Formats: sequence, structure tokens, C-alpha cells
Amino acid sequence: MKTTKIGYARVSTREQNLARQIEQLQAAGVTKIFQEKLSGKNAARPQLQAMLNYLRDDDEVIVLSLDRLGRNSADLTEIMEAIRHKGATLNILNLPSFNSI
Repeated sequence: MKTTKIGYARVSTREQNLARQIEQLQAAGVTKIFQEKLSGKNAARPQLQAMLNYLRDDDEVIVLSLDRLGRNSADLTEIMEAIRHKGATLNILNLPSFNSI
């Protein structure tokens, strides 16, 4: 099965711009991007939930930074567990890779 790269981009307010996140996700090979302009105060975000529902086994979720997924450890843990439960993986672009160790 071929891995599908799925992006999630979020800014907190309507005045903020998603363009930088979208450009970096596209540069990472993302083929489908879920995006929203909504606070990350909780996981009840329509596009986040749509992305989680869309995920399939072997998909790769890509976000620019961990804080785009959520602002507190409980929400982040829940979201990461939902991704893992679907059989997908999470790639956070601004974290260092440990593949060469």
C-alpha cells in the first residue's frame, strides 16, 4: 500500500495567514491538506476531526510544528493516539530527525 502524505495546517485567528505552513507542507510532498483558522484550545476543530476521520492505515500525517495540533499535553496525547490507532504515523517538520543515529 502506498503511503499518503496528509497535512494539517492551523492558525489561531482569521487574520493570520496559512500560506507559509501550506508551502512547507507541499514542499514535504503532502498531497491532501486539512486547514483551519481556529484556536487550538481544544481538539473540537472541524478540520482536525475531518483529517482524523480521513486517515487510513500507512498514511503519514505531517504538521509544521507540534503546537499546530494542540496546545496542551492531554489534547496532543489524544490526537497522537487517534493517529496511531488509525495505523498512520506523525511527522513534525520542525523536530530533528534521529534516523541517522
